Amino acid sequence: MHREPVRHIGPEALAEQGRFAGLVRGHADRPRTYHIVTYGCQMNAHDSETLAGTLSDIGLTQAPQREEADLVLFNTCCIRDNAERKALGNITWLKEIKKRRPHMLIGVCGCMMQQRGMAETVLKQYPFVDIAFGTGSLYRLPEYLYLAVEEKRRVIDVSREESTIAEGLPVLRESPFKAYINIMYGCNNYCAYCIVPYVRGRERSRRAEDILHEAEALVADGVQEITLLGQNVNSYGNDAGEISFPELLRRLDQTGIPRLRFMTSHPKDLSDELVAEYARSRSLAPHLHLPVQSGSDRILAAMNRRYDVETYLSRVDKLRAARPDIGLTTDLIVAFPGETEEDFEQSMRLVERVRYDSAFTFIYSPRTGTKAADLPGQVAPEVASQRIERLIALQEGITKEVLHGLRGQQMGILVEGTSARRQTQMTGKCGRNISVNFTGGHEGLIGHIVPVNITGAGSNTLRGEYIKEEQTT
Repeated sequence: MHREPVRHIGPEALAEQGRFAGLVRGHADRPRTYHIVTYGCQMNAHDSETLAGTLSDIGLTQAPQREEADLVLFNTCCIRDNAERKALGNITWLKEIKKRRPHMLIGVCGCMMQQRGMAETVLKQYPFVDIAFGTGSLYRLPEYLYLAVEEKRRVIDVSREESTIAEGLPVLRESPFKAYINIMYGCNNYCAYCIVPYVRGRERSRRAEDILHEAEALVADGVQEITLLGQNVNSYGNDAGEISFPELLRRLDQTGIPRLRFMTSHPKDLSDELVAEYARSRSLAPHLHLPVQSGSDRILAAMNRRYDVETYLSRVDKLRAARPDIGLTTDLIVAFPGETEEDFEQSMRLVERVRYDSAFTFIYSPRTGTKAADLPGQVAPEVASQRIERLIALQEGITKEVLHGLRGQQMGILVEGTSARRQTQMTGKCGRNISVNFTGGHEGLIGHIVPVNITGAGSNTLRGEYIKEEQTT
């Protein structure tokens, strides 16, 4: 497959977008408020923070409800069919709102728009959509807005600019003390079920110096936790001759960030050097999301995952040897084409062996354009439903046992706010990325990592008691 060179968006292009932003800001018909609806993964969530930062710079303020906003942006996902249908259904719902508020602008962006043929679909079937663009041209939002308000025309631009990297875009973070940093974009793996390489493009890494400068600025701003994002962070640097991912972690550790996470990590690329970071790193949280997808070697081969169960389990064992307190989470797909009852039972046995803290479980969803969409042996819906119910019940039981096993431990909790269920309690996340509700705290702890003694557990959360008035990592 032809590989386009990475194109870094330079200062001139960003200055041009700044000019468009100024024109929109001074336009009499510009939208005054915005609302962003986000679907999908953390990368989409971070893209939405960039969209919000751009719109804030233009002078728009956030509207709490989409039907009240002058501009509504749907940042879409297409990893599964139900995500796409949900997005299209909500977009269609705004059609009636727009009849009552004709000045409302409706925009659609994100992965769904990068699918081949989707731009034509939007043009024909969704004439009330004013702006549509793909993941690679997010930086051009000011230009699209200007064309929409000045020329009163639709702007549908899916130019498939997957190979672009734009630095220095404004970001309006959801949290003052937690932040995302994209370290790379795209994927080269072409798993048989996955549409991501077709909509996010090939792997391309950001320059290490840009990542480090961004991290240093976040630390200076008081951020306590950074999550590094990429479709396969383990491949960071392979495309551009940059430093390795473990070396990037070592340099980020030196920024003083109290807590560092990353996702997603492909098992085939989980090196011994990266595993060693869990034993060495001061900041790296004791949690890893390591998607296995199936416990059957036959199904893993059909998925083009490029590892087998034995390799996966050996890496799990190495991780736990390096960091005994590490919590593992995973993704599992049920009813991949050709999955037999024995294949499924092998997945169940793997879950029992690994004992994940939690798992995201999915029934296989065909995606047009992927290899798996044309495979024979599609599993009957009633069989798929029965299997996933069994898998969920197994994992729920393991999660409960794992959480109860954490009682008596002292953990550092990044306090996020007051508990939604009990206003007398505070809530936050421990290093294993599990929610903890605890007593004895106060609102002055919000945004700090504090010591909490774990006293109990629910079905998927922990309970605890605040220990002392000092910050810990």
